[in-house]
Formats: sequence, structure tokens, C-alpha cells
Amino acid sequence: MDKNPIVAWLEEGAVSIPSFLLNRYKKIGLTDVECMLLIHVHAFLEKGNGFPTPEDLAEKMQLSSDECSQKLRSLIRRGYLEILKGETEAGIYYEKYSLRPLWERLAESWLKEQKGTEEKERREKESSLFNLFEQEFARPLSPLEYETIAMWLDEDRYPVPLVKAALREAVISGKLNLRYIDRILFEWRKNGIQTVEQAKEYGKKFRKDQMKEKNEPKEKNREAVFYNWLDS
Repeated sequence: MDKNPIVAWLEEGAVSIPSFLLNRYKKIGLTDVECMLLIHVHAFLEKGNGFPTPEDLAEKMQLSSDECSQKLRSLIRRGYLEILKGETEAGIYYEKYSLRPLWERLAESWLKEQKGTEEKERREKESSLFNLFEQEFARPLSPLEYETIAMWLDEDRYPVPLVKAALREAVISGKLNLRYIDRILFEWRKNGIQTVEQAKEYGKKFRKDQMKEKNEPKEKNREAVFYNWLDS
């Protein structure tokens, strides 16, 4: 068997096509033909030809050189491709294609999608938080209570898990009111507590200290072993 065709094929090398492009080109407004054209431009760039002509590209596609030229102009006009101009050290002016606008469009699309996903998750967590409050209070929240909880999240920037932890602390202490929970959150922030784990350790420490004081002979017995955040 003649190995020359195989050797020639291997010598052609490979072109790295980002899967990110293949997975998202439709989401950024490219057609199948436009994407394929950009892939061929990318291939020429990787092989050292920075400015393939419409004729060069037409040889790779089922398009005429005029059609390639029209689509290239359209891609440039719509912000998927650009032509960079420069000058070599020998004083020779040149032009070359740049796919940077394409990569930026893909990145922007991905970031926008991620932001949308994060916003959806945030709203779902907030909705779950309001439901949890109503469940623990055994009644619907008043408009003022909704506003207070929303302020904790939007203005005070308390994480949802930390607000849930403060609610649990209030349930344990038998003091189900937002003023008490607000005081818990304030004390936690003042003491640098940012996670549920830190809040748990902080609560354990207070309860341990209170139990110790309760067992002191000179100390009067106390009925409650829970920390009263409103007295701090």
C-alpha cells in the first residue's frame, strides 16, 4: 500500500477548534455557514496565513468567492470578525484577520447566561427563605416583615444560609420575632461571623459559658440556658 497519501495527511496537521464555539455559535446569532466560514479563517490563521482571500476560503467551502466576500463583510459589520492593520520592521504594511471579537461575543454570552442562572438560583433561595419563615411563624408574613427580610438580603447583604441560621437560633430560644433575629444577625456581623459553621460555634460557646455560670455556687439559678441576644 502506498503510504504517501497517509503521510501527506499527517503532515497537514490538525486545527484546534474550540468546542465552546461549536456549542454556542447559534446562541450568539451565527448561522451554520457563517460558523464554518469562521472556522476556516481560524484554520488559515493557525497555519500562518493571516489574511486568506475569498478565493482561498471558497476552495474550502461550497460557496463562491463573491459569497465568501459578502459573508466576511457581514461578519465584520456585525462584530464577529475584524481586520487588523500593521507594519513590519521592514516597513511593509499588512492586514490580517482577528477572531478576538468572536471570542469576546462567546465569553459575553456565557457570562450573561451564568448571571441569569445565578439570579434564578438566588430568587429560588429567597423564595424558600420566605416560605421557611412563614412555616416557623405558622402564619403568613406581613408586608413589613417581607420588607425587613428583603432588606437583610439586599441592603445588609446577609447570606441566605446565615439568615436561616439566625431563624433557627430564634426558634431554639423561643423568641420568634424579627427584632430578635435582626439582633442575632447584627451580633454575628459585629463579631466577624460569616458562615453557618462559625455561627454554630459562636452559639455553642455562649451556651457553654452560660451553663458554667449556672453551675457556679454563688450564681443564682437561671431557668434558660439559651443566649438572649436582646440583652447583649
